[in-house]
Amino acid sequence: MIKRTAFLFTCILAATPVAYAEDGQSVYNSNCSVCHQAGGIGSPGQFPPLTGRVGKIAASPEGKTYIADVLLNGLHGAIQVSGASYMGFMPSFKALSDDQIAAVLSYVSSLNTPGAPAFTADDIKTARATPKKAKDLIAERKALDAAHPLP
Repeated sequence: MIKRTAFLFTCILAATPVAYAEDGQSVYNSNCSVCHQAGGIGSPGQFPPLTGRVGKIAASPEGKTYIADVLLNGLHGAIQVSGASYMGFMPSFKALSDDQIAAVLSYVSSLNTPGAPAFTADDIKTARATPKKAKDLIAERKALDAAHPLP
């Protein structure tokens, strides 16, 4: 009975956002850290910080959609982040699976943002169903910033 209880407890833990965050760190380290640095601290003037920001953006449904859209479609052009300008190119990561993208976004969302929302593979599948162009993402970002000022 103890083994069965431990097995069920392990299965429950594996389905939680914490498990996503742990898997997401590996995906992040393999795909994102070269630009956004370890722990999502960013690189001044080149790549914006993610820590303490993505979870706040993802706190609204529109923000969560925007974050998924950026990872799936990439982002090009000038953006403002915490008063600093960034002019860059973020490639699309649509080659990653829905589970991998959900895991990495859950991980990044959790960085310095207690209670940040987790992403699911269904969230990514929904976002993937409507590909966006660069101009669409810039418009989406402006609308989001007007409704929920971006950190």
